[in-house]
Amino acid sequence: MISLGTHFKLNRFLLLIIGLWPMQQSNLTRFQFIFLSSILMTGILFQFTAFITSKCTSDFVVKILSSISFFSIFVIKYTLFYLNIEAMKDLLMQLQDVCNEIKDKNEIAIMKEYNCNAKRFTTALTIFGICSVFAGIIVIFCSSIFSILLSINVTHSHHLPFTMEYFIDQEKYLYLALVHLSVIVCIEAITMIAIGGMLFAYFQHTCGMFKISSHRIKCAVLINTLEDIKSQKMNLILKGIISAINIHRQAMKLTKLLASKIEKMLFCLIIVEVLALSLNLLRIFQIASYKADIKEILFPFIFVTITVLYMFVANYVAQDLTDHNSDLFATVYDVQWHEAPLYVQKLILFLLQKGTKEFTISVGGLFVGSLECFATLVKASVSYFTVIYSMQ
Repeated sequence: MISLGTHFKLNRFLLLIIGLWPMQQSNLTRFQFIFLSSILMTGILFQFTAFITSKCTSDFVVKILSSISFFSIFVIKYTLFYLNIEAMKDLLMQLQDVCNEIKDKNEIAIMKEYNCNAKRFTTALTIFGICSVFAGIIVIFCSSIFSILLSINVTHSHHLPFTMEYFIDQEKYLYLALVHLSVIVCIEAITMIAIGGMLFAYFQHTCGMFKISSHRIKCAVLINTLEDIKSQKMNLILKGIISAINIHRQAMKLTKLLASKIEKMLFCLIIVEVLALSLNLLRIFQIASYKADIKEILFPFIFVTITVLYMFVANYVAQDLTDHNSDLFATVYDVQWHEAPLYVQKLILFLLQKGTKEFTISVGGLFVGSLECFATLVKASVSYFTVIYSMQ
């Protein structure tokens, strides 16, 4: 028996930290959401307040908006995932019901293989997140740390790595502001890892269901080569094909259901990610052109890298689902269906006809998840960056 509680163990732990594990909601998790989302919102709010106390030149606006747009990605993801928490719970229960019906040891092995893929991805994402957070915090505190290590007795004008207005004496309360910023970075990293890892694991299990469907088709057609009583053979072939079609339909249903539930989140993320990528590319170009302090280019470069990686992974997952669906119909075409009885050949022809329509994940009817879509989004971001720069 396949237990999602075991398969999603690491994802469960990460989601519990930020109060987003769908199967365990309580007053405590509601408090976690309010508390953590408030901290994330302050990260954006205190950047917006900088417009009140500073002169709004075009360079300054780009500098502020480039970081605000990146921070907004995590606020959108965290908030909208929480609003769909009940839908996620229902989807996990449906996935568990499907897994409970899988009894064949070969099919269980297939699901375990895809679970291992999900675990490896989540583990790699966790390691990447920890390293990024550690590096980010070091950079945030670097000027103060270097001053202590080098015992420099010269007065330095310390400042935050992002332009933020707390309406306090930032020289006096610098470390308090740095701790606040570090907490925001940690919450954002956990949010990225937990939600991204959870969605990847879910889609990997649906990919496993597509693979099981292909496996059942192969087994059903191979039965035709066995020497057995004709009526028993016919029943086994039909039973195998029907079970393959059923799990294929369930995989498509669960994929489409999840895509529909998180469609608003994905649509908002696509818009904000394209904006963040364009603005941070512009920020990097500004720093390089004006020969400003090279340290200022670090965070825009990190923002661009993370945004591009996240867009790539999201589209790669959608492409992987499309490929797994196509593999099923490739399997149907490749098996020795011509040796099967005539009624089975007719059934297989219906399957092949259905395979002419590509299975895709679309967002708002405008974006179809694929590697081609990833290339289009990056190209659009570069185009917007060029337009904004030419307008300055």
